[in-house]
Amino acid sequence: MTIFKLPVDQRVIDIDSRRFASVEKAIVELITNSDDSYSRMEQAELPVSGTIAIRYERHQSGAVLIVADQAEGMSFEQLHSVLSYGGAYSQMARGLAGGRGYFGRGLKQAIYGLGHGWIETIYKGRFGRVDLFTDENGAYLFDDGDQDRAAQERDYARLGIPAEGNGTQVTIIIENPQTNIPYFNSLVFSISNNIYLRDILGRRQVSMINLNQAKSKQTALPLVYAEPEADLLVGPEAPGLFRYQEVQYSFDLTLKKALDADLVLKGDERTNGLLVISGTAVFDCQFFRFENQLGTEYLFGTVHCPGLAKMLVNGKPIISDEREGLNMKEPFAAAFGEAVSDMIAGYIKNEQIRLSHVDYAKTSMRTRNMIRQVLQRMNQIAIEDLGIILPPGPGSGRYGQFDTGRPSVLRFTTPFYYRKVDHPFHVKMIADRNQIQDQELLSITYQLPDSIRIEPNFTGVMVADLPENGHLEWTVIGNMIGAKGIIEVATGDFRASAEIVIAENASGKGYGNVSSKPSIPWNMDNSIDIFAGYELRNLDNDLDRAVYLPEERLIIINTEAPTVRLYVNGQGHFKDGARLLLAELLLDVITDELSRRYVDRTTQKGQAEAYKQAKHDLIRRYGLEIHSILLGE
Repeated sequence: MTIFKLPVDQRVIDIDSRRFASVEKAIVELITNSDDSYSRMEQAELPVSGTIAIRYERHQSGAVLIVADQAEGMSFEQLHSVLSYGGAYSQMARGLAGGRGYFGRGLKQAIYGLGHGWIETIYKGRFGRVDLFTDENGAYLFDDGDQDRAAQERDYARLGIPAEGNGTQVTIIIENPQTNIPYFNSLVFSISNNIYLRDILGRRQVSMINLNQAKSKQTALPLVYAEPEADLLVGPEAPGLFRYQEVQYSFDLTLKKALDADLVLKGDERTNGLLVISGTAVFDCQFFRFENQLGTEYLFGTVHCPGLAKMLVNGKPIISDEREGLNMKEPFAAAFGEAVSDMIAGYIKNEQIRLSHVDYAKTSMRTRNMIRQVLQRMNQIAIEDLGIILPPGPGSGRYGQFDTGRPSVLRFTTPFYYRKVDHPFHVKMIADRNQIQDQELLSITYQLPDSIRIEPNFTGVMVADLPENGHLEWTVIGNMIGAKGIIEVATGDFRASAEIVIAENASGKGYGNVSSKPSIPWNMDNSIDIFAGYELRNLDNDLDRAVYLPEERLIIINTEAPTVRLYVNGQGHFKDGARLLLAELLLDVITDELSRRYVDRTTQKGQAEAYKQAKHDLIRRYGLEIHSILLGE
């Protein structure tokens, strides 16, 4: 047995192994290798099973990945050839096959980047194996066992290859501490939706087994890609042409528009974009001139161009250095991209017109939390620094998917009662009788400790028995500091709840009237908030960028305003990269409202200069804080 160094510059493989140390990328490489082998058999008119079996065993600090096929297998000489490294050695670059993956670099990257592993193969009755690993100094080594041998019955059984058949199995021991170890279900999702595998999943029998399950429960889960329901816009396979160096090249295009589903807009699991295919090679998924532009959010399809693979064989740098798509600086790829862009331009223009007027927009969870932090802080400033205290507002109901201060079908006047120990207070629930029937029953549940007493203690009320205003009230008193509980009211699909906390220093007023003494903390009861929430909503004009609605206590950011619309995509998602704009809009509206309320309590009420000066002072005092919160600092 002889151990050899990999015949590659060790620095090069070190960089690439770290770049592609991903379980998902390893599986992409191994599946495409198997598919290429099956394709060569089909070209030779040989029968194929088309099966690609993946087995995965996850542990706390590592995993085992096994991918096997029943394709060509490799002779001992071929097994050595896969240790040659880089695109120049790939079969696609040499014009011998339609290979994909990372073009001659992915298999070794996967093994060395994830840990260590081995390749086993049977070819014409001979069994060969190569182990790939590193030594204590990080050198990349392999052991080929000096020679192959006659395949035995147990070899066929272990590799899942029929008697007298051929095939290959790759095993990777994932032990790199920097590698994310996905769960089985997450891996199934990412592989089933991977852009480089979709065409393969349609023509091969690819399955995955969870080795963490008991053997009696281990079943092969077929991997399939489910295309969104869509309308056909172009094609299928509508012909297109472009010229490069006075030669005409062809392609065909299929373009669809998803009907209901929101598509994934980026990443290897993106479901929008044009899948660029040449032969059996998937090169990219994008929209060329219209990439990341409004109007593409619901579009997807495929474009086949045989010329791309031919140019790659001829040594053209069609693929980017990072192997993450087409190199659009390369003249042939650029000419191809322009021709496709011209062919889809009209359809994207129609989509841009349709999507440019968004009624409502949503922010990401992180941005949403940042805005809530801003509003909470400015409500605290209004009470503690400026002494602006409002009577109870409409509560914190929810309307659809947007966080608002509007009443909902059932709501408490506040969802959070932060009240003083041994001090009786009232809890009020309001039902909108216009939206529920008189014969419906309101069921009431209490999760309260014995130290919190509540009267009346009923568990159900008919809607017809409520007063016309829909009010339902309780008197509550708590005699233990720190006691807390919940009241919940529900009917049908509607429900509302209120949390009660008994504290030593809470306000004794019914709606949280806060003393001006700095030793008393800000009351968390949001029914007295000036700024109950925010929405990105179309105000049917393009002049107002953001306004304050005093009736709803909401800050409305106008999606029709050009500077706002610029950062809202066709799916109604506001881009996180535009948080600076949100900071400016929130600061303008908040300081405008606070300055008005503050000046209106003075003898300068009605004086334009007083409002202007007060707003300027508030911006100077709190502008940096608002910007810092929304920039995540």
